[in-house]
Amino acid sequence: MKFIKKHKGKIFIIIFIIFTAYTVIDTYSLKEPKEEKKEVTIKKQAKEDKETVSQKVLIDVKGEVNTPGVYELTVDNTVIDAIKKAGGLTSQSDTSNINLSKKLEDEMVIIVYSKEEIKEMNKEIECPPCNDVCVTKEDEKALLEEKETEEKITGKVNLNEADIEALQTLDGIGEVKAKAIIDYRDKNGPFKQIEDIKNVSGIGDSVYEKIKDNITV
Repeated sequence: MKFIKKHKGKIFIIIFIIFTAYTVIDTYSLKEPKEEKKEVTIKKQAKEDKETVSQKVLIDVKGEVNTPGVYELTVDNTVIDAIKKAGGLTSQSDTSNINLSKKLEDEMVIIVYSKEEIKEMNKEIECPPCNDVCVTKEDEKALLEEKETEEKITGKVNLNEADIEALQTLDGIGEVKAKAIIDYRDKNGPFKQIEDIKNVSGIGDSVYEKIKDNITV
C-alpha cells in the first residue's frame, strides 16, 4: 500500500497511457476496413469507367477515302477519326452530307461520296442515298441557324448561300463576278474555305484582299 501511495501519480499516468493507446488502436481497427472498402469501390468504379471509355467498335469506311475497309476504334472516337484511320479523304471527296462530329457506334457504315456523286444526288427530287452518318434534317437546320446567327453578328456574306444581289455588296464584286461565283459553286459544289474564291475566274489576290474580311463559308 505504501508503494501504491508513494507512486500513485506515476501509476495513474501509466494507466492513462495504456487506456489512450488501446482506444486509438481500437478506433483505427474499426476505421481501416471502411477505408479499405471505400478504396476498393473507387478502384472498381475507375476500372468500369475505363472499360466503358475503351469499348471497341468496328466501323466500315467506304467510298472516297484512301484505304477503304473495316477498322477498329472506340466509342469515344468520331466519324472524322474513322476517316483518318482509313487514310484520309481523296481529292474527289465531298463531306457536305456527312456529320463528321458524330460519335461512332458498332457496325456503323461510313460512305464518303465524290463531288460528282453529291452533285448528281442534289439534282434528284427525292432524298439522295444515305448511310449511318448522313447529315439529318435536324443537323441541317442547326447548321443553317448557326450560319444565319454568324452572318447577323459579323455582317459577313456567305459565299455558299448568298444570291447575286448579296454578292454585289462586296467591294469589287459586280454583276459579272457575282454571277461567276454562283456558276462556280453550282459546278464545283460549296466553297470549303474563303480562299477558294480565288479559283473563280476574274477574282485574283487583289480582289480577295478587299473582301476576305467580309466573307464566310
